[in-house]
Amino acid sequence: MSAAIEQRNQDATVYVGNLDEKVTDELIWELFLQCGPVSNVHLPKDKVTGLHQAYGFVEFRYEHDSDYAMKIMNMIKLYGKTIKVNKASQNVKMLDIGANIFIGNLDESVDEKLLYDTFSAFGGITNTPKVMRDPETGVSKAFGFVNFDSFEASDLAIQCMNGQFLANKQIVVQYAYKKESQGERHGSQAPVGPRPRGYSLRKCSTNPPAFAPIQCSLLVMLMVLQLVLPNSPYYAL
Repeated sequence: MSAAIEQRNQDATVYVGNLDEKVTDELIWELFLQCGPVSNVHLPKDKVTGLHQAYGFVEFRYEHDSDYAMKIMNMIKLYGKTIKVNKASQNVKMLDIGANIFIGNLDESVDEKLLYDTFSAFGGITNTPKVMRDPETGVSKAFGFVNFDSFEASDLAIQCMNGQFLANKQIVVQYAYKKESQGERHGSQAPVGPRPRGYSLRKCSTNPPAFAPIQCSLLVMLMVLQLVLPNSPYYAL
């Protein structure tokens, strides 16, 4: 059921992450078979313990089935854990481009799924959103993080969502502080000099384009409809 990476059709393959230790190759095969014919399933195993490493790959026969799987399977819960599903090629040495935002003053009812549903309206999200919780009680610490695949998306999310209400609480949305830095935020101007390929010197826009407020209004409106309408008795009309 496994295949060598070099023989895999990357365009027809999805990465599946954050898997519980009870998940097996057979279970992933049966689960993703609901999205289309599966060619191979591979969950890399630890050479000592024989256990998988919490992620794997599913190769479909057809590329369009992998696209469908991303839409249907991403963010579902499997053995109580929210799994991440996206194109395998997006997870090959993914660079930290710095489009990481902080969301504060969250209501305790806000979870990773709600953050994903809310902020994915602004652009591609590279990792499963994270709500910080107390390690003992599991209660939310009222803040979390979302990583976007571009600064355009993170800029727009900050401009549109900062000060908006989510689950009846006004949230704070801004660039997150970088790890091991002295107050430096993601999205700030990077120092000039040699930098790795793909690194961006992007800075959060201080002068947004004139159409940005209209774009924000439309996106927020669509987001509200997406979150509210499914619970409405008129949704099926």
